[in-house]
Amino acid sequence: MRSGQWERLCFGAYLPAARAASGRERALARIVAVHQRLTGPHWFSHQSAALVWGLPVWRVPESTHLRQPGRPGSTRDRTVARHTGELDGQHLAEVGALPVTDLALTAVDCARSSGPLEALVVADAALRAGARREDMAALLEPLAGRSGVARARAVVAYADGGAESAPETATRFALLLAGLPAPATQVPVTTRLGVFWADLGLPQWRLLIEYDGRVKYLEPDSLVREKRRHDAIVEAGWTVLRLTKEDLRDPADIARRVRGLLPPDLPLTPRRELRP
Repeated sequence: MRSGQWERLCFGAYLPAARAASGRERALARIVAVHQRLTGPHWFSHQSAALVWGLPVWRVPESTHLRQPGRPGSTRDRTVARHTGELDGQHLAEVGALPVTDLALTAVDCARSSGPLEALVVADAALRAGARREDMAALLEPLAGRSGVARARAVVAYADGGAESAPETATRFALLLAGLPAPATQVPVTTRLGVFWADLGLPQWRLLIEYDGRVKYLEPDSLVREKRRHDAIVEAGWTVLRLTKEDLRDPADIARRVRGLLPPDLPLTPRRELRP
């Protein structure tokens, strides 16, 4: 470490400094390191379980979250967040030899402990990966009145498995937070070039919202292909609002721009339960 050849990930675990790991990779490496040194029963949970499942997260967690039946005698590693209590075996799983909470419990844990956007990103992805909304709701039912449950119920209710990325979820969240109608996901649009699928939309007003990531334009001819798709959609009578990661920095501005494309007398639906 003094020579700069290694860096400390967590207690007892180190990574070669030459390995230019992303935040997600570093978090997964810490999870593996914690698993290798624990001897008692444990299951990774919350955002850590989401990472193991391969789900997107809005922010990579700084701590490794795990559930254990009881608190161990030694808690030397302050980067580990331990959640103790008995667990229902039907909500435990294994992914790549790592013990984790299942998708439904992972989403519920995040919904109770994270901010609403962070929670919605995981809940959307969990539904897309095969979790069932009714299982999430059932996990919350006996917890009525406890901290974070009201927000978690709202997150589960508004979760949508049609979201294909965290930025798409963030875009939808901006509209929900502003009280605008909940947009549909993966909206089919019939054009002269065939059927295209838009990220988000309000079909009753023929409005589509597309998130443009840089990776979409890396291939040769991708810009021309995207232009032909866009032109065909517009010719079919749709308005298209395109957003980038820079736009996500100002959710209120996204909502303002969308509202400007909708009827001016459209009533808003306050969603206070989704406020941070």
